[in-house]
Amino acid sequence: MQSKFGFEASNPQSAIAQVPHQSLQVSSVHASTVSTGSRLRDLTTYDTEWIMRTVTITGTRETGHKSLAEYADLFEQHLGPFVPAAHFYLGGAVGIDSLALLWLADRTTAAITVVAPGTLNQQPAEAREAVARARGRITEIVELTAAELRSPAYHARNRWMVDRTSMTIGFPHATEPSTGTWQTINYTAEQGKPRLIVPV
Repeated sequence: MQSKFGFEASNPQSAIAQVPHQSLQVSSVHASTVSTGSRLRDLTTYDTEWIMRTVTITGTRETGHKSLAEYADLFEQHLGPFVPAAHFYLGGAVGIDSLALLWLADRTTAAITVVAPGTLNQQPAEAREAVARARGRITEIVELTAAELRSPAYHARNRWMVDRTSMTIGFPHATEPSTGTWQTINYTAEQGKPRLIVPV
């Protein structure tokens, strides 16, 4: 079935994990280096294999300025090298979250976890549609059951994902540090974990 995002995905049922809402705290590096205290060192083959196991994807909700083909090319270039070894964690929002989810579901066999700050039913309709279309390919849906869907809940969701993954790939649209994408990227840096930043 083709979605309005232009990617196909099947839609059987998937388990939903309930996780109590919690505030978590979390690291820095560039694509080819890993932080070791105040020093940086080159990645070894072992480092690369470890980093490629679990990946947080974060990105802008504002995606109308590029075509679906352009996003597919970006995902092929920047997510493709991690497939099929990596398990991807996404926030389940509109924009990059939904586009990347549908691309991964349609074009790869990688494991996928979708994390909602509250419940999946509280996500925007477009995001719920993407999850429904990719349902058969989603390994796990995690609902953090936040009492209020405000910035602290979204930031806690972002930290939850970063805490459970070995690196972050971010697709920011703007340079404002207040956006959720930059909050996630900066939190990854604070935790000493690698991050790949792909402006869109």
